[in-house]
Amino acid sequence: MAKILICDDEIGLRAVIKKYAEFESHETIEVSNGVQAVTACKQNDLDLVIMDIMMPEMDGFSAVKEIRKFSNVPVIMLSARGEEYDKVLAFELGVDDYVVKPFSSKEIMLRIAAILRRLGRETDRDNREVFRKDGFVADMTAYKVIIDGIQAELAPKLYDLLFYLIRNKNIALSREKILSEVWGYIYHGDDRTLDTHMKLLRKVLGPYRNLITTLQGLGYRFEES
Repeated sequence: MAKILICDDEIGLRAVIKKYAEFESHETIEVSNGVQAVTACKQNDLDLVIMDIMMPEMDGFSAVKEIRKFSNVPVIMLSARGEEYDKVLAFELGVDDYVVKPFSSKEIMLRIAAILRRLGRETDRDNREVFRKDGFVADMTAYKVIIDGIQAELAPKLYDLLFYLIRNKNIALSREKILSEVWGYIYHGDDRTLDTHMKLLRKVLGPYRNLITTLQGLGYRFEES
């Protein structure tokens, strides 16, 4: 069971998400704007936040920016717009997933479940996993990435993506496989989530960006050598 904050100014939408989340035995808290969301995150030990973008008083982008000053709680962003600019901004702020309205109740619950599974896997690792290549170090147990002696700051989902690629190094990975394993849902052919995250990840890797090879018409491969 997880404690989930639902932040949306649409009462009906909050009610639907609350209904399905509680059916899955999750505890929910409802707020209607970004200011209330920031306060709720400070006052509660949350496992997940579902955040709309367009809201009164404080929008979702501003709320996530404030929340990231004191918490790394996973965030699923909701939006009526699917423009790449909005997705890039959301992921740069540290959002874990981005869902375009309208969406099905099944879809949102699958995405919630995928993030919660990731959190569970993180706590089960007993053996330290570290990958090194010249000045690039990825400590997959401690969730740390070092670039030429400087620790890089990545959004939670970028860590997941990078570590998944590393664990499957030198293997050609299809887009569908990566989305299924990292995000927990099946790629339908019209979602740029993976491409956006790859752009952000390569930007973070800087001089080591070429460790990730694009396979035209297939997907990606992390090159060890």
